[in-house]
Amino acid sequence: MFQPRSIQSSLSLKDKILSIDYILVLAILILGIVSIFAMYSTDGGEFKYHTKSHILRFIIFFFLFLIFSLVQIRFWHSTSYLIYFTFLILLIGVKYFGISSSGSQRWLDLPFINLQPSELMKIGLILFLAKYYHRVSIENVNKLKFLFLPIFVLIIPVLLVIIQPDLGTSLLIAAGGVVVAWLAGVRVKFFTYGLLIFISLLPIAISFLKPYQKARILTFLNPEKDPLGAGYQIIQSKIAIGSGGLFGKGFLNGSQSYLDYLPEKHTDFIFTLFSEEFGFFGSIFILLLYGVIISRIVRVGHITRSNFGKLYCFGFGTAFFIYVVVNMGMVLGLLPIVGSPLPIMSYGGSSMMAIMLGLSIVMSCKIYKDVPVN
Repeated sequence: MFQPRSIQSSLSLKDKILSIDYILVLAILILGIVSIFAMYSTDGGEFKYHTKSHILRFIIFFFLFLIFSLVQIRFWHSTSYLIYFTFLILLIGVKYFGISSSGSQRWLDLPFINLQPSELMKIGLILFLAKYYHRVSIENVNKLKFLFLPIFVLIIPVLLVIIQPDLGTSLLIAAGGVVVAWLAGVRVKFFTYGLLIFISLLPIAISFLKPYQKARILTFLNPEKDPLGAGYQIIQSKIAIGSGGLFGKGFLNGSQSYLDYLPEKHTDFIFTLFSEEFGFFGSIFILLLYGVIISRIVRVGHITRSNFGKLYCFGFGTAFFIYVVVNMGMVLGLLPIVGSPLPIMSYGGSSMMAIMLGLSIVMSCKIYKDVPVN
């Protein structure tokens, strides 16, 4: 007879290594290598600060990804609430001890990294809700008393991030939480009510927007209105992507990015630089890599036995998809500029740390797919 508990205790290191999803690992590794070449290009074809820092971070976080992948899924389940509240405390710490940059207070100055807790909260909220709904039966999931806590744990970090101010990240955090709740079986009518409340409060919310946030929205609607000011970045981005053609201008030959026409090309606009140099087919290659990563995450969600693992993988996979779509939609002028990094590709330690942590939990779900979570 099949006894799941014995599986956990009998899994040797060899068994764990053989259970790793090597297609997912390979896709992550290839994307990381591509990101290093892209970062090298942003530094003008020299090993400057951004390139060196990005290489070091990728090596460290990729190694930690492999190590944390071997951690038992029961550990992630048992510590989900603790992880969420740890990230929440860090978010509160940003309010009182955070450092400011470009008018926003989003980072904690730690000895080894300028940490952006809002990036980690994207994972923390998904973990919390996956554990919460793991214990709630489908019959109870839509009862009001089981809706209050999820709403509370979603709203608090979202508000903390909004006041930093970082509207884009707050929306991405909320999206991850909403996806998990929907996957758990929360009825669409509750999301409709929430949307109606949001729309009704929109005029009030707009009055609290910073001038640069209002400018981003107006620029999205009509970037040509101020081509040398607020609309400059998105116009240059679209010019760069269009000039890449089918095959691109070649590595280190992107004129828009190389001649510094494109600001922030190492962070949110890294896809623009890559598209200019490698063209349409290069962009398709990046999309395929992301497609492989997302499909493998969803596959793990299908094969893992625990409801916690399924909710986490499906929730994180959908959130990962949203992060990619928002960034690419932003640089293509299809969405407002919201400061959303492209997973693994963009420069930024906190973003890469959060994504690698999220992927390691997915891999843990894969390795311990037959282990029940109580």
